[in-house]
Amino acid sequence: MRLISLIPSITETLIDCNANLVGRSRFCIHPEPEVGRIPAVGGTKRVDWGSMADLQPDLVILDKEENTREMAESCPYPYLALHITRVEDVGPEFLRLAERIGNVALGKFARRWEQASRLAGKQYAIQSLPGIIEWWRPPTIQTRVEYLIWRDPWMAIGEGTFIHSMLGRMGMGELLTPHAEKYPEIELAALNPQQTVLLFSSEPFPFQRYRDELLELGYACGLIDGESYSWYGTRSLRFLETCCQ
Repeated sequence: MRLISLIPSITETLIDCNANLVGRSRFCIHPEPEVGRIPAVGGTKRVDWGSMADLQPDLVILDKEENTREMAESCPYPYLALHITRVEDVGPEFLRLAERIGNVALGKFARRWEQASRLAGKQYAIQSLPGIIEWWRPPTIQTRVEYLIWRDPWMAIGEGTFIHSMLGRMGMGELLTPHAEKYPEIELAALNPQQTVLLFSSEPFPFQRYRDELLELGYACGLIDGESYSWYGTRSLRFLETCCQ
């Protein structure tokens, strides 16, 4: 089947499984150099369906968390919308996709995810949390944690997200500030710098560029590998298997 994927983590996984991917979103950046040979047809929120006509897709792959309902409703091609919000969702959803496109390698990958989802996880201390690229100001005590994905406005992650589920497997569940919204806007001024650790995700916002400014906020903080915690395909599976076995 001729496939178009508008989700970065799925694009990477489909390439690793040798699927016939003929289109991707411009945010699909892994793996290089293979992904560079696949035409970009739009973003994760907006897409020009007319630009896909020459690609003649048999199936467009969407995700209910990353793509909009309007994109699905306006899609003129057959599509499959996955819905992944927890570690436990990945295996069944990838198996559903594997059966739809007839990809044996993806089916095997889905079963690996199901096995990984049954791993008990580990209780890491915040100081040794896997995926930390660099502590800018190391935490000295185990305390409240905010995982930030955006600035202006400040946006964190809440319950019901894949990132939250992954952090829970690393023993961070009780430390994460509880938020009812999946991606809430927060006020940093309301947080106590003596009791809060800020984890700045390496993507989608380029926090690394503002390291000195962020240190001036006065919090214990560091840069964390956002792809390992949010790209729920090949990348996060390897990460989970390594950290929890």
